[in-house]
Amino acid sequence: MYRVLLTIFCSILLSACHPNADQTLVLTTDATYSATLSEDGQYALISTANNGVQLWSLPESSIKYHWVHGATNDSNVFDTAISNNNAFAATLSSDSLALWELATGHSVGWWTLPSYAQSVAVANNGHTLVGLADGSVMSLQPENQGLIQFLGHQEKVNSVAISNDGSVALSGGNDGQIRLWQTQTGQPLQQWQLSSRITRVALSGDGKLSFASDITGNAAIWQSSTSEFVSKLAIKRRQMNFSTARFVNQNTQVLTGTPSKEMFLWQVSSGNQMQRWQVQVTKNSQNRGAVVYSVTQATPQTVSSVSSQGLLETWQL
Repeated sequence: MYRVLLTIFCSILLSACHPNADQTLVLTTDATYSATLSEDGQYALISTANNGVQLWSLPESSIKYHWVHGATNDSNVFDTAISNNNAFAATLSSDSLALWELATGHSVGWWTLPSYAQSVAVANNGHTLVGLADGSVMSLQPENQGLIQFLGHQEKVNSVAISNDGSVALSGGNDGQIRLWQTQTGQPLQQWQLSSRITRVALSGDGKLSFASDITGNAAIWQSSTSEFVSKLAIKRRQMNFSTARFVNQNTQVLTGTPSKEMFLWQVSSGNQMQRWQVQVTKNSQNRGAVVYSVTQATPQTVSSVSSQGLLETWQL
């Protein structure tokens, strides 16, 4: 009897921890490499194995543009980004970058890269960052073809972020360093250190808050202008990796996703966990895991995710 009651209690507890999504939209049944949600939840950009890169208009639940990165559909775009004003999108393969206009669907430009690419971010004015395996970051201004190479890291740069106005960049690498710097000049502004390889960085849209996490379950938030420590996420596991992170709710909270189907909401001021969800695995999928590619809080009442299962899921808060 005790075991039966314990099983019922655990089932109820697990259900409370990660209820099913209130809304689900299948974006693709194809294998995926990357996906990004726009900040306002209007668009999803998803890279597929056999059908190129698709930009979805989510209110219409339909594909707005079908983009081909490079000469063929099989260019393996493994990272994507959308500017917070929905003006630009970036697609990244191992050796090239493409920038697109969302208003027209036209290509702004295509560039080859000097080293193996790792991550991409794009600002409201189209200013684009690319983190590279050689420890550098390319900072590209397409409107005037301006280009600088930031050399502040000693090892591979795994994650980059950029402020809305394109003036401030945040990068993190295998050296455990998180660097804040000016995109126009490459001048360092702040530097922080975590104990292991950095997996994810994020900047608030105004650039005032910086977030970083490493592979050992350390994640912290700092004031960008003063370098002042704000909080450490209260992670109660020995190890937790983040595949995505975004400041939400007027930068009072951080929404994160993991490579193991989970999404968390954290309080910026305290680092405390507020809520947790788990994304679905489709019944026909041979892969029982799911990477949470991107998250957003499009309205004060909802949070959304897009995962490697090709699903857009939305929960009511």
